[in-house]
Amino acid sequence: MGESGDMSSTSTSDTEDVNGPSPDLKRVLGPKLLLLFIVGDILGAGIYAVTGEMALEVGGLVWVPFLVAFAVATLTAFSYLELVTKYPQAAGAALYTHKAFGIHFVTFLVAFAVICSGITSASTSSNLLATNLLAGFDGLGWHVSQGKTAITIVAMVFMVLLAGINLRGVGESVKFNVVLTLIEMTALVIVILIGFWVMAKGDADLGRIVVFDSQSDRGLFLAVTVATAIAFFAMVGFEDSVNMVEETQNPEKIFPRVMLTGLGIAVIFYVLVAISVIAVIPEGEIEAVVADEGKVLLAVVETGAPGLPIDKIFPFLTVIAVANTALLNMLMASRLLYGLANQDVLPRTLGKVLPGRRTPYAGIAFSTVLALGLIIVVTFLADTSVISALSGTTALLLLCVFSVVNVACIVLRRDPEKGRFQAPGWVPFAGAAACLYLAGPWARDREDWIQYKVAGGLLLLGIVLWVFTWMTNRGIRAKKTGFRDIEHLED
Repeated sequence: MGESGDMSSTSTSDTEDVNGPSPDLKRVLGPKLLLLFIVGDILGAGIYAVTGEMALEVGGLVWVPFLVAFAVATLTAFSYLELVTKYPQAAGAALYTHKAFGIHFVTFLVAFAVICSGITSASTSSNLLATNLLAGFDGLGWHVSQGKTAITIVAMVFMVLLAGINLRGVGESVKFNVVLTLIEMTALVIVILIGFWVMAKGDADLGRIVVFDSQSDRGLFLAVTVATAIAFFAMVGFEDSVNMVEETQNPEKIFPRVMLTGLGIAVIFYVLVAISVIAVIPEGEIEAVVADEGKVLLAVVETGAPGLPIDKIFPFLTVIAVANTALLNMLMASRLLYGLANQDVLPRTLGKVLPGRRTPYAGIAFSTVLALGLIIVVTFLADTSVISALSGTTALLLLCVFSVVNVACIVLRRDPEKGRFQAPGWVPFAGAAACLYLAGPWARDREDWIQYKVAGGLLLLGIVLWVFTWMTNRGIRAKKTGFRDIEHLED
């Protein structure tokens, strides 16, 4: 894989030989749209999915794991920034892995893990959306079914709608994201304001926010570790923006400040929301609230502002928030498929774009089919919470990928070419160690080990696809040397 300029000309010309003209992607993202992309991707489904489960682990200290997860994410973000300003290309972690190690099989597995993380995250969001949408309709007196089958059908219909939006183009999709991000921020502001209103009235025990109270028998350190691994799902999303680099204006200049600003905004929201949850929900009731999966923040609204119509509106604001997360995840997955296909890491068919709209329709279709299959399999074959299994799998996959990216950053410092951003020397070492630690079984309850099975199954599928890719590319490899030419794209 090569750099931006070399890759543009070489990969495009190669693609033209096989599939006909393949135009470059439009550079439509400026700093404001990119910031909203990052903030919108980090906020959203994560805070709704994991806050209650974290509270069961650490009680009133629920804001602490968010800060720890933010610190770990920031370490990895520094490594990403060093690499993306050196190699501004859409393939992201897969590009860095290949440049650092040059092992095609490892490159493919990293790429597939990133794709799967986007799809598992979007699938988590679709289930959260379906749960809250049906709850919202029920709150309006419609008395709709909220069973597993109804939730699954709504989730799958939503994924198909996302594919349609994605096909319209990144310009339209990211502008749509602006509206969704502002709405999801409004929903979180409502939760925060209600929390502070309860505190101002003197109805909250502020001492609880510094009290460790775990539902398990773990000590403070291990409980915070487990809660941080859960919280990490809420911090991922910043890495999606790296795969939008070919659609960003002047990425070497704007990426560092925009990415770090987005992470900072997100953690402020998370800490304030976490404090509001502890302030509003009475002591001893967290467990009952968590049992009603995906509705912890709705419980804050209903408890803190009883009798106000906001509790009727809030489920639909939640729907918008998680819809935004799913949209951005699927944008990332389809663009990564596009970037890898144009480098012969995946079949070139997946790199095809619509001539008029110049959107990667093949990548969009492939990622959507994978998401639909994942929703069905986990919902009906796994004996566990769908949201917990999928969100945990997302975090697990990305923690492993982030470990590789941090190590790649260390290795690629031998490359004499410099980017516009240089992380402190110790940062990638600390980032790799922290991510590997949070990926371990000690950071999960035993019943959450299903995440390893789901991730392992997805990676096994990746190995099958890798073999299929090798077989389908043999003819191209014989003509143009295929994977071998990845190194020569830099010449």
